[in-house]
Amino acid sequence: MKLAELKAAIAGSIIQDSVTEEISIQGLQIHSGLINPGDMFVAISGYTRDGHEYIQEAIERGASVIIGEKPLQLNVPYIQVENSRKALPRLAGAFYDYPSSKHKMIGITGTNGKTTISYMLRHILNYAGISCSVFGTISYIINGEEYPPTNTTPDALKLQELLAMSNDEYVIMEISSHALEQSRIDGLTLDYALFTNLAHDHLDYHHTMENYFRAKQRLFNFLNQDGQAIINSIDPWGRKLTSILKEKKVPAKIVAKEGKGDLLIEELSPEGSGFRVSLNGKSYPVILAFPGKHNVYNAAMSILTCYEAGIPIETIIAALDSFKGVPGRFEMIEHPSGARFVVDYAHTEDAIEYCLNTAKEMGAQKVTHIFGFRGGRDQTKRGNMLDASLMYSDEVYLTIDDLNEVPLEAMLKDLEALKLKTSSGRVQVISDRTAAIRKAWLQAKKGDWVLITGKGPELYKEDFLLPVKSDLQALEYLNHEFQAPYKTGAQLQGLFK
Repeated sequence: MKLAELKAAIAGSIIQDSVTEEISIQGLQIHSGLINPGDMFVAISGYTRDGHEYIQEAIERGASVIIGEKPLQLNVPYIQVENSRKALPRLAGAFYDYPSSKHKMIGITGTNGKTTISYMLRHILNYAGISCSVFGTISYIINGEEYPPTNTTPDALKLQELLAMSNDEYVIMEISSHALEQSRIDGLTLDYALFTNLAHDHLDYHHTMENYFRAKQRLFNFLNQDGQAIINSIDPWGRKLTSILKEKKVPAKIVAKEGKGDLLIEELSPEGSGFRVSLNGKSYPVILAFPGKHNVYNAAMSILTCYEAGIPIETIIAALDSFKGVPGRFEMIEHPSGARFVVDYAHTEDAIEYCLNTAKEMGAQKVTHIFGFRGGRDQTKRGNMLDASLMYSDEVYLTIDDLNEVPLEAMLKDLEALKLKTSSGRVQVISDRTAAIRKAWLQAKKGDWVLITGKGPELYKEDFLLPVKSDLQALEYLNHEFQAPYKTGAQLQGLFK
């Protein structure tokens, strides 16, 4: 691509331009170690590292043009812009020939439910004969192939590359508040923008719930001229967003439980796997293969979105009937004794309440909850999460999640301090996550439910007692080790001395 075309995409933000000749750009990079001869290097002032420090390495590797936001004199062509981070999505969009315009684009934001809704939408669309890509927490799915994710929402450069790779008609994206704040999706246009809910999370980054909400609200600036907002107004922040969009005259369709709404949820079963929806004055039964009121809300959002996309309601309901769920989202494993183990990604107070309450509603006689906290993340939500757990749990095992370079001793000290604050004898601190799972497995009996939250299908970053890399793998390992013959609690007492 000719440099002139890229410069045109950022014309309004150029401060200094030392380029005097026409240059062909072979590639676009933000990591100096990936530079090949003829590439453009965009230096971004990051949150932990400054890309300007890597300009010399980029030049040595053959970068033909450098873009940055500092006044520099270099021995290669240099373009100074007002903000490199904001320039990147425009450069990437131009370099890949604005690929979002070739797809129907669905963007989903909110604290909880983004992944489940994205998988539901993909399943319904595929059932209706429509191909679609998914970019989200679990994986990137493009042209039927699955790729490991880098972030929930890729960086602006990777995002445009993935969009260009996709030949699918629809693209479904989970869009995080970080992505919206960091301009990763700038330059995209969306056909549908979904808001699921807002709960206490990421306040180490956003500081206040109002700031967090404003970041999420930015998503609706990316709707195209004929775009449609889909809002969960059951959530109070959804109701607030509905009012804001109404003032701005942004078209919005609403999911509600009562009162006014474009899709109303009716007759919800106690465990939340069966319900009815009312659409255009007609009522329809819906059955899900997995439980939880939160999944009913996720399904309602998916139904309304696909209906607005032109898929017949009968097709949508038939598709949901065959949807088996999402890896690591309320994924149930049967224990040889008849107990149930559940692996779920829940990592907020609200999500934990939904999971544990669902177990109670499904007849759990005893609930054991295993979860921990990630180092270097929002500490203000930890007490609330433990309080939510104690509302429904008979036993709580606080354990280690990802340390993220926080010393183990410091994390254990924090866990012990939380335990002391509860004044509850139901809380134990077990530093090794797999040891906590193993203990619950060995003690489980019929009627018990054990919920392991916080990781879902994610791989461990730490090494633990069991030779496994995830919660799901830990349960598979234990099932293989102990199911034949199944050992009783009395036979296993010596293991805990």
